[in-house]
Amino acid sequence: MNDLSLRLADDLDLATLVRLRDDAARWMLTQGITGQWLPGELDEDHFRRIMADGEVWLAETDGRVVGAWELWWADEDAWGPQPPVAGYVHRLMVDRGRARPGTGRLLLRAAEHRVAERGRARVRLDCLAGNARLHTYYMADGYGIVGHKAGKPQAGGVPKAFTLFEKPVRTVVPA
Repeated sequence: MNDLSLRLADDLDLATLVRLRDDAARWMLTQGITGQWLPGELDEDHFRRIMADGEVWLAETDGRVVGAWELWWADEDAWGPQPPVAGYVHRLMVDRGRARPGTGRLLLRAAEHRVAERGRARVRLDCLAGNARLHTYYMADGYGIVGHKAGKPQAGGVPKAFTLFEKPVRTVVPA
């Protein structure tokens, strides 16, 4: 099942990232998950800004993008000022029409590995406070709830309340 290839996104991937994010938002709405993401909220400029300050990763199978995620090295809006001990996963996206079951977990593993490669001991993420389905997903994957953030600013939207999750990872010691 692990036939994914991973690579950093570049400017040529911006339209693909917007499509993937909008498709994921539409899927959430069909599943009755409201308030988390809406189509059209983020544009190419959003992903361009993230690539300038963090990392945006793409997952491909047979040359087709099946998923992506953002990896930040700080997230003061949700976590406040923090020492550099964590990587922050955002916008974990899976193409439901192309990706095999379990792809989301593989993307999380890849993000965790990348955080460990950078010598950081924790992976952090957040999701809408009322999204019980996503809470269950993350907790089943070893993430623990470590806090809540009311009024977290949103790109192009009204601030929302979020649940904060964290998972320890083993840092990679250079050979």
